[in-house]
This record gives sequence, structure tokens and C-alpha cells, in this order.
Amino acid sequence: MAEIASLARPYAEALYQSGSGDLNGVLAWLETMAAAASNQDLLQFASSPKATDEQVYGLVADVMGRSGHSLSAQAQNFLEVIIENGRLTVLPEVLAQFKVLKNAKSGLADAVVYSAFPIEGAALADVSSWLETRFNRRLNVTVAIDASLIGGIRAVVGDEVLDASVKSRLDQMKTALTA
Repeated sequence: MAEIASLARPYAEALYQSGSGDLNGVLAWLETMAAAASNQDLLQFASSPKATDEQVYGLVADVMGRSGHSLSAQAQNFLEVIIENGRLTVLPEVLAQFKVLKNAKSGLADAVVYSAFPIEGAALADVSSWLETRFNRRLNVTVAIDASLIGGIRAVVGDEVLDASVKSRLDQMKTALTA
């Protein structure tokens, strides 16, 4: 995992520096490009010795065009460099690192809240406010359902985890009782 992160970092930093005028625009086409690069059929085609860089580029550009994203000059150059260097597989990690850089500039951090049940509306606003106070930063909160939690939430912000789930409490009780 560290190797992929190390390979992706220079690309994410270069995109961040070159796209500082329109980071949201870069993020939009990078998300689509990373989604395309996550497709196993596309990766298998790209890794084939019979596939040329031009064919791989054409395929990715076609996928992006079908999803409604025309390739800007910056996106074209980036995609060419990624393909020439055989780094199509690191695009999802480039996206993740680019988001971190973009969020750091705006003072935001991504947070994933795992819950056994959907959280919406006012409840989500309350949870977001509580987490922002707890982590002392503004958060971009997304909710993921994890029925194994039974109840409560588990929040992940970067490398920090706040586990206030029923499952966690039961595990703590089990450990205390068996010790």
C-alpha cells in the first residue's frame, strides 16, 4: 500500500500545483478518470503487451466522453503521462491524495460515518456538528451503512477513528469480563 501511495504522491502534487486555479474542475475529471481506471477490464486491456499507449488513451478518453467529461488540455496531458509511465492503476490513489491536498487548502477534512442505520437531515447535521467540535476542524461528512455496528456510529477522519458503536462497547465488555 505504501508503494502505491509513494507512486501516486508526485502526480497528485503536480496536479494540485498546476490546477490551483480550478481545483474543483480538476477534481471532477480526476474522479471520472479514477473511476475508469478502477475497471478491471480496462486495466487488463492496458496491461496487455499488444495494447498501444494510443489505444489505451483512446479507450479512457472514450469512457470519459461517455460520462460527460470532455478532456481539457491539462487532463489530456495528465492522462498521456500516466499511460506512458504505466501508472493507470495508481489513479484511485492519486485521486485520494489530491482530495487531501484540496481539502487542506480549504480547511476541510473528509469524514466517513459508519452507522447501522441511515442518518439524514437534522440528525446528520447534529452528528456533523458534534464531530467537527470533537476533531476540531470542518468536515465533509459522508455516511456508510454497516449493520454489524448494531447501533451508534463509528467515525473515521483521516487516520483518526472515533468508535461509539454498540459493537465496540460489547467488545470492550467481553474483554473486561474475560480478563
